Amino acid sequence: MVLGFNHNVTYKGEVFHVQTEDSGIKNPHIITLLYRGGVILCSKKTSYADILMMENLESVVEELMKAQHKELMRRLKSGEFDERAFSIQAPLLENYEIPSPKPETNTVPSPKPVLEAKRIDEIFSTPPVSQTASAKSDLSLLFALPAQKTAAPATPTPAEKPTKEVVSLDEAILNFFGANDK
Repeated sequence: MVLGFNHNVTYKGEVFHVQTEDSGIKNPHIITLLYRGGVILCSKKTSYADILMMENLESVVEELMKAQHKELMRRLKSGEFDERAFSIQAPLLENYEIPSPKPETNTVPSPKPVLEAKRIDEIFSTPPVSQTASAKSDLSLLFALPAQKTAAPATPTPAEKPTKEVVSLDEAILNFFGANDK
């Protein structure tokens, strides 16, 4: 039984993820999703409830899955999702900046508050020792995030899965589905 297919592909310099899954005979449908930066750009769901009694159901469902997976990659390559895909800016947590209000130093209220952008790692870093010692009775300590430990980069163990390789869309289609079926 084939559980599904996953491909990371590059298209117009961006990485897209195509994922196809079979929900099994108790819920007989195939779902294919197209992602960019964690955002679903397209989904396609196909029922195969009408063919459950076939003798070679497993191989037929596998072929349906391949066809649907390939169809979404072809639709991506044809440019069908360009407007939707490239109008969305995928959020990157490590580059995300959260504006925070600047402390007011004068007693005259300013007409517009001035916001200062901080990097997310600055916001979640542990405060200096002097701030921690003076704020022990502060209720905000109940809601503070725990200090992050700096650890050496972990070396992958044999049990861990390696990350998926990113290939071009054409390579994925040809390698996965064969060069003779363009």
